[in-house]
Amino acid sequence: MLIHPDFDPVAVQIGPLAIHWYGLMYLAGFAAAWFIAKSRTTQPWSPLNEAQVEDLIFYSAVGVIVGGRCGYVLFYNFPQFLQDPLWLFRVWEGGMAFHGGLLGVVVAVALYARRIKVPVSALWDFIAPLAPIGLGLGRIGNFIGQELWGRPTDKPWGMLFPKDALQLPRHPSQLYQFALEGVVLFIIIFWFTRKQRPPYAAGSLFLLCYGCFRFLVEFVREPDSHIGIDSLGWMTRGQELSLPMILIGGGLLIWTYSRSVAKGGK
Repeated sequence: MLIHPDFDPVAVQIGPLAIHWYGLMYLAGFAAAWFIAKSRTTQPWSPLNEAQVEDLIFYSAVGVIVGGRCGYVLFYNFPQFLQDPLWLFRVWEGGMAFHGGLLGVVVAVALYARRIKVPVSALWDFIAPLAPIGLGLGRIGNFIGQELWGRPTDKPWGMLFPKDALQLPRHPSQLYQFALEGVVLFIIIFWFTRKQRPPYAAGSLFLLCYGCFRFLVEFVREPDSHIGIDSLGWMTRGQELSLPMILIGGGLLIWTYSRSVAKGGK
C-alpha cells in the first residue's frame, strides 16, 4: 500500500493571495500549448503563422475557463446553480469540468477561425496535439490537491489519501488519467499529426481516444459523491459525457477517411 505524500496544495502564499498548484498546472499547460503551436506553424499545411499563435492560445484559454466552469455547473451541480445562480461566477470556490472546457474550446476556436478566415476543420485539427499536455498536468494538479481519487482497491499500488475520511486504499486514478490522457494521448496525436491528414481527422482521433481513455478510467475512479452511479446500475456521469465523444469521434474519423478515399486521397 502506498501513502500519498500529502503535498501542500498551495504552491505560493503571498499575504492573502494563495497560488495553488492546480492553477500553476493550467498556466504550464497553456505555455506548453504555445510552444508546440509555435513549432507546428512551420508545417506547410499549418492554417496559422507564428504571429497568430498568441491569439489562438488566448481564445482557447477563454474557452477552457468559461466552458469548464459552465460545464461543471450544468453537468455536475445544476441543482446548486438553480438555488444560487451567482455561484456560477464564484470560480475561486472550485469546480471545472473537462467536457465543458472541450465545448468551450470548440466554440472559441471556431470563432477565431471565422475571424481569420481559415477553415474551422483546419484549426480544430491544429489544436488537437496541443491539449494532452495540459490535460496531463491538470491531473497532476488533482493528485497534489487530493481531488478525484479512485475507488477502494486491494491492489498493492492502492494509495491512502490523508484527506479521505474513510481512510481506504484507493486507486490513484489521477495518475492513471495523467498517463492516458496526458502521455499516451499526446504521443498518439503528436505522431498522427506529423503528416497532413484529411480535414477533421486529428480532431476526431482526439475525441475518440480521450473518450475511450476517460470511459475506462471511470471504472476505477470514485464517482462524484452527490451523483454516484448515474445510470444502468454502473455508468457514471463521466462515462455518460464521454460516450458521445467516442461515437462522434469514431463516426467523424470513418466519414473523413471515406470522403478522402472517394476523392482519390490517401
